[in-house]
Amino acid sequence: MRSYNKTNWKDHVVDGSTVIQQGTPINAANLNNMEDGIFEGIELGGVVVQQMLQFKRNIADLEGEIKEVALTNTLAYPFTNSAKTIALTKARDTTNYRVVTEIVSVDGEVESIEVYDKQLNGFKIKYMGSAKNVNVRCFIQGGMC
Repeated sequence: MRSYNKTNWKDHVVDGSTVIQQGTPINAANLNNMEDGIFEGIELGGVVVQQMLQFKRNIADLEGEIKEVALTNTLAYPFTNSAKTIALTKARDTTNYRVVTEIVSVDGEVESIEVYDKQLNGFKIKYMGSAKNVNVRCFIQGGMC
């Protein structure tokens, strides 16, 4: 993009038949310079708007939510029926969001926690292990762009 060349316009001043000040000519060169400057300003404005929209999407993608869930298993180890569906407070634009889990309390052994079947409005979670009750905190982030 070239830089705009500002034109300092001057009035054409005549006193009787004497030219006191020569005015800036209204010609193709000056008018095209003006047109180029207007076009460059509009193009630059479009680029700035696109960048602002991307920043807005990036910020929305950083926002997250926290869910706490109580999981229970009534089957004998190594089987589990601890699966639970978690609804998201805010639906995501993509399923490319992150769910980080943290065990808050447990009354036995937990081998693993699995997050699966992610959808735009929620996901499923379960654990494997001999514990009967597990309280899990889920940190959900991303999926907004």
